[in-house]
Amino acid sequence: MTADTTLRDQTITLRDGRTLGFAEWGDPAGVPIVGLHGTPGSRLGHPVDLDGLSRAGIRLVTPDRPGYGLSSRRLGRSIADFASDVEELADALGLERFAVTGGSGGGPHALAVAHRLPGRVSAVECRVGIAPIDAEGLDWFADMDPMNVTEFRWALEGLERTEVELAREAAADLVRLDGDRPALLPDGWELSDADRDRFADPAIFRVFADEQREAHRQGAGGWVDDDLAFVSPWGFDPADIAVPVTIRYGVHDVIVPAAHGEWLAARIPAATGYPEGGEGHVPDPAHRITQFAALAATV
Repeated sequence: MTADTTLRDQTITLRDGRTLGFAEWGDPAGVPIVGLHGTPGSRLGHPVDLDGLSRAGIRLVTPDRPGYGLSSRRLGRSIADFASDVEELADALGLERFAVTGGSGGGPHALAVAHRLPGRVSAVECRVGIAPIDAEGLDWFADMDPMNVTEFRWALEGLERTEVELAREAAADLVRLDGDRPALLPDGWELSDADRDRFADPAIFRVFADEQREAHRQGAGGWVDDDLAFVSPWGFDPADIAVPVTIRYGVHDVIVPAAHGEWLAARIPAATGYPEGGEGHVPDPAHRITQFAALAATV
């Protein structure tokens, strides 16, 4: 299914004058779910089975975080800050009540929306989401792939180092995606077998490749600001979230290790943890529509 570009490339102007880009997928009259992309990522991240999304009666709204895609950059943003952008988007679209899902780097941002809008968010899915860097009792870097550790070490050194390194990485990503042997990740990642299979799937590759090209439309700014936010205070305590939360995490994930999901599931009072045996970081597309439908049933 090919998305209508009038729904794929939409923008609103926020109260502070910034532009927020977003896309819509599935049934335009369906149950609203706001989907928050990973890091790096963009509004073009969507389930492989768009027809299934429509059949399930789901209207999936996917915004670009600041600095990605069509969204203006917001230097110094915290994870909590993006919740106000989602609130303004929901107001603009007339979404009085909706569910939220966020994967990987989008997971903490989905939790932030739940924290800010408990009266409007019916439920949240945080999928392979990272935990706060100061999480008590969590060895944050344990079992994380060395390449991801290196990236976060740059963020801990500050803005200047992170901008230099991720600008280089973003440029390399674009070359690799469009090269003779296109690939989503550079060589050297010690991925699970499940993730290697997913990245080799042509349908998954097409969606991820489009999402990544759009993520780097403005350069590496969105990626830089995400990483800086991950190694800084979130701006809220997950323990204060009152909305029902589903925490999904892959037992064999080396990008965001399972211990992060375990910590979040234990910390959030209304959370239920779902460790997915045999899984890594990338979800099984065969299960995503059912999972979206479960979220939609809460709205």
